[in-house]
Amino acid sequence: MTISGPLKGIQILDLTSVGMGPMATQILGDMGADVIKIETAGGDVFRHVHPQRHKGMSHVFLSLNRNKKSMVLDAKTPQGQKIIHQLVRQCDVFISNMRALALSKLGLDHETLERLNPRLIYAVCYGYSQSGTYAGRSAIDDTIQAACSLASFQGHNKSAPEFVNTVTADKIVALYVVNAISMALYERTQSNLGQFIEIPMFECMTSFMAVEHLAGKGFIPDLGHTGYQRVLNPYRKPYASLDGFISVAPYTDEQWIRFFKISRQDELLGDARFMSASARSQHIEVLYSLLEQIIAKRSNEEWSQLLSQADIPFSAVFSLADLVDDPHLASIDFWKEFDHPTEGKIRMAGVPVKFSRTPGEIRSPAPGLGEHTDEIMAQLGLRSFNIEQ
Repeated sequence: MTISGPLKGIQILDLTSVGMGPMATQILGDMGADVIKIETAGGDVFRHVHPQRHKGMSHVFLSLNRNKKSMVLDAKTPQGQKIIHQLVRQCDVFISNMRALALSKLGLDHETLERLNPRLIYAVCYGYSQSGTYAGRSAIDDTIQAACSLASFQGHNKSAPEFVNTVTADKIVALYVVNAISMALYERTQSNLGQFIEIPMFECMTSFMAVEHLAGKGFIPDLGHTGYQRVLNPYRKPYASLDGFISVAPYTDEQWIRFFKISRQDELLGDARFMSASARSQHIEVLYSLLEQIIAKRSNEEWSQLLSQADIPFSAVFSLADLVDDPHLASIDFWKEFDHPTEGKIRMAGVPVKFSRTPGEIRSPAPGLGEHTDEIMAQLGLRSFNIEQ
C-alpha cells in the first residue's frame, strides 16, 4: 500500500507497551511512520485484557497498535540485543517506556545507541525524570493521576479524591511524546543530528494541571489558593432538563445576554454580577446555580433548537455507544470498519487530524504477536531462528 502521511519514510523502533507509548506510536504510524513494535514472547500486557475474541488480541490492543509490525525477541539475550542494535542503525526514532536503569542493563541506553546512529531520536517516557528525587520510581496512570493533583481536583466537590474514568495521564502524555518526537525530527533536518528526549509523566501532567489550577500560587507572593474556580464550581456539570441531561456553556458577554433573552430571564439582563467576565468570575457559583434551575424548565430538544439559533455552546450528554451512530461522525466517515485477518470485523476510530496533501490513514490493523518477525529478520539479512534463545 502506498504511504502518504507526513511522516512517510520515518522508521520507528518501538519498545513500549500498555497505553502511553503505544498510543504515541499509533499516532505516528497513522501519519505514515513505519513502526516496528518489539514484544516479548508473552506480548504487550494490553493484549490480554478483555473483551477479546481470541487470546492476545484485546479490544484496547486493537485500538492502540494499528499501523505497526510486531517482532518477537528477548532483549535480555545477547542475540536479541544484537538485533535491536542492527535495527537502530537504520531507524530514525527509538522509543521506550522502560526506566533508565533497565535500558542501561540491556545495552539500550542513549550513549550506546547514539554511537550506533548519531541521527537517532532517542525518546523515553516513564514516570519521573531521571534527574530528580523520584528517579526510578515505578508509575502507572492511576499513580500519576494521584501524584499530579488531578485526583485531588477531581474529588474537589466530593468527600474524597477520585480518578478520571479514562486513562487520562497515559493518553495526555502520549500527545507530549508525539509532539516531542515530531519537533526533534524537524530539528534534525537542520542539524542532521539526533538527540535524547525524556518525557516524564509526573512533570508533564503537573504542567498540564498548572495551566488553570496554579491560580493564586502563580504569583509571588501568593494571591490566593490553587484552583480555577469556574472549573471547581460544584454547579459546573451537565444539567438535568425535562427529559435528559445537557451541557450548556455561555461564555462571552454576548452569549450570556442572548441566553438570558432566549430563556426569558429578563430580570437577569443588566444584572451587574453577570455582565462582564470579571464580575461573572466573582459570582460564578451563583450564576451556575441559576443556570441549573433554568435548564430544568425545558427539554433537550427545545434547548438544542434555542441554543443553536443563539450560537451558544451546548451538547446533550451522549454515551460512547451513542456516538457509534452519531450523525455528524457518520457524515465524515469517522468510524472505520475492517475485516481483521484473525479477529473478524472490527470497528475503530479513524484518523481525526486532517492533512490536505499528506493525509494519515489506517494501512493495517493491529498485528498478531510476532507476525512480522521473519519479514524484519529477512530485511536485516539474517536467517530466522528461535530469537527467544
